[in-house]
Amino acid sequence: MKKILIVFGTRPEAVKMAPIVEYIKSKSKYLSVKVCVTAQHRNLLDDVLKIFNIKPDYDLNIMTENQSLFYITTSVINKIEPVIRKENPDLVLVHGDTTTTFAAALTSFYLKIPVGHIEAGLRSYDKYNPFPEEANRLLTDTICNLYFSPTSIAKNALLKENVKAKNIFITGNSVIDALQLVLKKKSKIENKELNKILESNKNIILVTAHRRENFGKPIENICKAIKKIACKFSGYSIVYPVHPNPNIKIPVCKILGNIKNIYLLPPLNYFDFSTILKKSYLILTDSGGLQEEAPSLGKPVIVLRQVTERPEAVISGTVKVVGTDEIKIFNETSELITNKKYYEKMAKSVNPYGDGFASRRTIEFIEYYFGKRNKKPGEFTPPHDN
Repeated sequence: MKKILIVFGTRPEAVKMAPIVEYIKSKSKYLSVKVCVTAQHRNLLDDVLKIFNIKPDYDLNIMTENQSLFYITTSVINKIEPVIRKENPDLVLVHGDTTTTFAAALTSFYLKIPVGHIEAGLRSYDKYNPFPEEANRLLTDTICNLYFSPTSIAKNALLKENVKAKNIFITGNSVIDALQLVLKKKSKIENKELNKILESNKNIILVTAHRRENFGKPIENICKAIKKIACKFSGYSIVYPVHPNPNIKIPVCKILGNIKNIYLLPPLNYFDFSTILKKSYLILTDSGGLQEEAPSLGKPVIVLRQVTERPEAVISGTVKVVGTDEIKIFNETSELITNKKYYEKMAKSVNPYGDGFASRRTIEFIEYYFGKRNKKPGEFTPPHDN
């Protein structure tokens, strides 16, 4: 048996790693798994662990109030070193672009333990957008051994950086696996206000905005646009689960509080969030993961960022990047609400991110890498490659 140590610390990482943990435990004859969480996000992480019934072998519990990037980086390195030394895994698996991801990969590299990177190769080509995620990905990919890319575009980015083709494998994105799994669960909505919103049968606009690069004037512009949308389209319910970071929560509550058809909710657990996502008419977000999840459910996405490291959805037509300009956000949302042909064109575009089998492909390739399979497994073929 080859030992895999899976490390993650935030909710998005946990969501995308959960089906991989499950697949190793239930299906792999050749791999064993240990899970280490850093708890870079505490409560949001715990919700996902509960939903997917994951009990970490190690919990570093690093989160503190108003934590800085310096604190997260040094805390992860200092606390994960003894874990990796003790377990001495054959491979450390990290995900995506968080500070946990980079710090865990760097520690593994210092200890000469091979690293596999789930969702490798995404690029915005602007190191400050998203910040610090773009740099985290680049730095992580520099020291990895295995690269699990969701699409051919991500693979090509790695090839341009002189990563060996034999070490890159296209899997699709495991977030589609996770979304399919959670929507099959027969759970109840936990948030009572969300239950009332869903029962009203109004069209729902789902909003998420919390990124560091949107602190300050950008989040204020986003909120002003949302306020205009709420006033013009009073028949729509605007649901905004608000991140607890005061840089987001304070301006959001100040600008959007006490507006009749705007619902400012606390962060939702993953089941509740997936349910509202499925019921929504359209999405406004600065999130990365939602650009992958929403198209799989036929939901148009307006991206509240200057650039995206996920160009596949833009190419396929499911996503449009509009930035944080108040007028552009308002106009684009209005067009999707009033122009049915435009809406249908985005809603019916093909999702380029996966088919629900990314976890299986990932594990089968790891088994192949360790010589447990004679034949290399088949890769995911994104729709735009056909």
